[in-house]
Amino acid sequence: ALRDELDVKGPKYGCGIAQCGSCTVLIDGEPVRSCSYPVSAAAGRKITTIEGLAQRGRPHPVQQAWIQNQVPQCGYCQPGMIMATEAARRAGHHGNEILPEVQHLCVCGTYQRIRQAVQYL
Repeated sequence: ALRDELDVKGPKYGCGIAQCGSCTVLIDGEPVRSCSYPVSAAAGRKITTIEGLAQRGRPHPVQQAWIQNQVPQCGYCQPGMIMATEAARRAGHHGNEILPEVQHLCVCGTYQRIRQAVQYL
């Protein structure tokens, strides 16, 4: 519904079974794999996609960390990883405490760069 009906392209469709994480969005601040989340369950809830993180044209701190550490290669999985990282930050996690919350698949293998990016968040 996000991509096809609302034309929100940040959340990607990857596996379709809530395993890869490329579709992760925040619903009421919690990370959710949107590919398997019923639209009816989202009614009246606050949904934040990667498009909603930047403020006044400036990258969000997590986005900035990704840029500074050159995390993306193809970039397909990155919106979901960034959203999961932001959810972990909102939950009070910092640095390496964030990593267990970012259980996403990246076919390019940028995991080392992700570890570098979250180190100082």
